[in-house]
Amino acid sequence: METSRRLAQNRKILNMSNLIITQLGGPTAVINASVAGIISQAQKSKKVKKIFGARYGVLGVLEGEFFDLTKMSKRALKDLKFTPSSALGTCRYKVKDEDLARILKAIKTHNIGYFFVIGGNDSMDTATRISNLAKKKKYPLQVVGVPKTIDNDLLYTDHCPGYGSVIRWLAVAVKEAGLDTKSLAPNEPVKIIETMGRDSGWVTAGTALAKDLPEDAPHLIYLPEIPFDKNRFLKDVRNVYKKYGRCVITVCEGLKDKRGRTLVESKTGVAKDAFSHAQRGGVSKFLCDLVMQNLKIKARWDKPGTIQRVSKLYTSPLDLKEAEEVGKRAVKMTLKGISDIMVTIERKKSLPYRASFGTVSLKKVAGEKKIMPRSFINKQGNFVTKKFINWARPLIGGPLPSYFKFYD
Repeated sequence: METSRRLAQNRKILNMSNLIITQLGGPTAVINASVAGIISQAQKSKKVKKIFGARYGVLGVLEGEFFDLTKMSKRALKDLKFTPSSALGTCRYKVKDEDLARILKAIKTHNIGYFFVIGGNDSMDTATRISNLAKKKKYPLQVVGVPKTIDNDLLYTDHCPGYGSVIRWLAVAVKEAGLDTKSLAPNEPVKIIETMGRDSGWVTAGTALAKDLPEDAPHLIYLPEIPFDKNRFLKDVRNVYKKYGRCVITVCEGLKDKRGRTLVESKTGVAKDAFSHAQRGGVSKFLCDLVMQNLKIKARWDKPGTIQRVSKLYTSPLDLKEAEEVGKRAVKMTLKGISDIMVTIERKKSLPYRASFGTVSLKKVAGEKKIMPRSFINKQGNFVTKKFINWARPLIGGPLPSYFKFYD
């Protein structure tokens, strides 16, 4: 009798369930487009009764703090799509074993049958753990991951929503910083710009899209994939300075030494997130000091910080479109009964750029990181290759702002 009641309850949940959306990890310029995609697609289905958004990601699920998004209008969804950062609120919180039971209780209480996680590799690990508990307790929960990270380090997807916009923003910023350095070359000839990127150099590499001519910024690019060598770095800077009378460098905050240790990071416990990731930052100043102490050339540093990941000023149109589409695809997959997967973007080999959408098991991407392939980095380890440029350029969704060319 108990088994019959449980089966009847499970059928009811599967036939008419509520849906919840969580945003986890760092915000992006297009993360809300994925939320809008999920909502608009779910509104079309009779299988979905209510659509909830969790306030501050899994923290909202733990506390039962939900937004009812079921009846959002088309106008509101359009506004949401173009809103930067995480509209629902996000968090960096590593779910503890004792939290899982509370999460499942909240899911049951709200009759949730569809659980969507928008995030990166740590977020997909959280999604996997929630799904595993639901299976263990025989609760029919379908869990789907929606890719999101400016770091572009999720495996099994060509690229991640959020990445195209951050490199477009940085390419414009570096182009303009190059003009600033050119104008002050006799007094401030070296500028070092630090970008985000905890363990991989995808974001920093994207600054190469600022360059039109050999003398344009950036002149040098340093990535975590290539161990930092002080003497080689100083030689590179000296050579560029002798050739152009100035040098603009972009560097990843996660730059590492030959032992694989991050050059500069916070040593205080409070600066570590829930996943024990130390806060990066400060490598640009460290390198400036090296230049001034050893080459006796004045150097300045810039660190855009979190603004680079959420600014809507130069959002990539392609990035916005794909972010919305992965949300829609996630719903379509779920309503077909597919669970425990993350939506992927698959690039077609033909030109011009085209992409389709596929899936990968959550277990394969959970906690894993994708670094830049060596073929994307030049032999000297101080810039990217043409292969990377050709791969990255379509993702920014169009040409950068043009500037007048003046004679030197």
